[in-house]
Amino acid sequence: MERKILVICGHPNLKASRVNSAILKEVSEHAATVHNLSEHHENFNFDVEKEQNLLLKHDRIVFLFPLYWYSTPAILKKWFDDILLPGFAYARGGDKLLNKEFMVVTTVGAMEEGYRAGGFNHYTIDELLRPIQQLTYYVKAKYIPPYPIYESVFISPEDLKQAAKSATKFIVSDYQDPTFKYEQMLLKAEEMQIELIS
Repeated sequence: MERKILVICGHPNLKASRVNSAILKEVSEHAATVHNLSEHHENFNFDVEKEQNLLLKHDRIVFLFPLYWYSTPAILKKWFDDILLPGFAYARGGDKLLNKEFMVVTTVGAMEEGYRAGGFNHYTIDELLRPIQQLTYYVKAKYIPPYPIYESVFISPEDLKQAAKSATKFIVSDYQDPTFKYEQMLLKAEEMQIELIS
């Protein structure tokens, strides 16, 4: 069965974007549904039922956005607040996102080396995206590790094209949970009677 992919773009001004725009253009050619939040609100009010129905129709939900102050742009945060409601996403009867896949693709202005312990931003992208990871668990969806694109402000036209292709490949690819791979490794070690000390 073919996976239905929804890419929700949280860029507040896509016309000013190079990288997010390039990714959306590329991914739209791969049978993914592109949903630009800037075009789907009226005075920052969303049609809740329409947005929820869009989620119901897709198996993998991809959040595409530029990292703003170590978080999402305000439009995407408001979308989370307005759409992921009790009775739909959580609480009694709120199991509509059960086992759907949630993924983040984010563009980051600085270099990767800055996002680590000892780097000038101190934290990894994984750590900074913990709120989305926890949100995913809370609504009983599956979290796929994020795909950051670093140095997005300085990216050359050639590298931009490749970055859009690589991000799209990640978005549409089959994701293999590392837990499964680890369990397979343990079984193999047991069969070979290998002691797990390296």
